[in-house]
Amino acid sequence: MSRPRISPSPRIGGAEKCEFPVRHYVRSVVVAQARREIQSAEQQIIALTPAEQQAFRQALQEPIVLTAAQRALGALMRGE
Repeated sequence: MSRPRISPSPRIGGAEKCEFPVRHYVRSVVVAQARREIQSAEQQIIALTPAEQQAFRQALQEPIVLTAAQRALGALMRGE
């Protein structure tokens, strides 16, 4: 009776599809994201992924509900 083979490095998500060890998969994702962020900083723009754009748009469309403390602070700042 043979034992099941245990992989020396775990695999996750997209890494399973390509048979990459997790460290290589993570490195490729993190390095790509870091490059995009550096390029955005150099161009002084905000670069968002489609998912981030969606979340940002939804956040802007939601009505703002102030807490009692925020309303009190606003009144204090206006001198009321």
